[in-house]
Amino acid sequence: MNPQELEQKLAPLSLEDALEWISNEYGKTAAFSTSLGLEDQVITHVIFSRNLKIRIFTLDTGRLFNETYDLHKLTNASYGKKMETYFPDTDSIQNLINTKGPDSFYDSIENRKECCYIRKVEPLNRALIGTKLWITGIRSEQSDSRGSLTKVELDPSRNILKYHPILDWSLEQTQDYIDTNRIPVNVLHKKGFPSIGCAPCTRAVQPGEDIRSGRWWWEEDNQECGLHVVDGKLVRQKSGPKRAI
Repeated sequence: MNPQELEQKLAPLSLEDALEWISNEYGKTAAFSTSLGLEDQVITHVIFSRNLKIRIFTLDTGRLFNETYDLHKLTNASYGKKMETYFPDTDSIQNLINTKGPDSFYDSIENRKECCYIRKVEPLNRALIGTKLWITGIRSEQSDSRGSLTKVELDPSRNILKYHPILDWSLEQTQDYIDTNRIPVNVLHKKGFPSIGCAPCTRAVQPGEDIRSGRWWWEEDNQECGLHVVDGKLVRQKSGPKRAI
């Protein structure tokens, strides 16, 4: 099934019915990648509460907030299930730290992308082995680069279908769904963190700021980490890295 055919099939279905159909059609060859953000918790809720066959996995970069680990444990406990966890390659991490130090990502964009690749992209590639359909929690409101996406697309670098079931949801709609279904979320969201990644690379945002402005804030533009952008355009770095306090 090509992306256009799958999108037409899923378009009239609710979130729950779409994931149910995917579970029946793809089984464990469908996988959902979660970073335990608001959007991801919505999709996790549907998969776990309905006992769908879709795999759920997360990437532990080794630099996450303690609050993220707390939510990981709470989510597993709440649904009586366990999401799979993938870690960076040990040799790659050791080589990076031993040659460039623990915080090389502040020094240049190239270093930051190297760190993201080792801690996120390479483990993701391993997690997606054998997967035919990759499900994400991307919403178009999250960044300009995501505004032009379609709900179903082909990931050319991995040659698998990619589905964004809540791409057209608003933040308000997402929050309403969470409140209605009493879905556990990261406590950092109430402390000004709308988008939560690695602790050294994420800060709280001020009211009115872009929701992803707290990610890699020392760079000129707010960039993707490489999970959803392949060979993305490099941008200029602001003068002088601003380290997290």
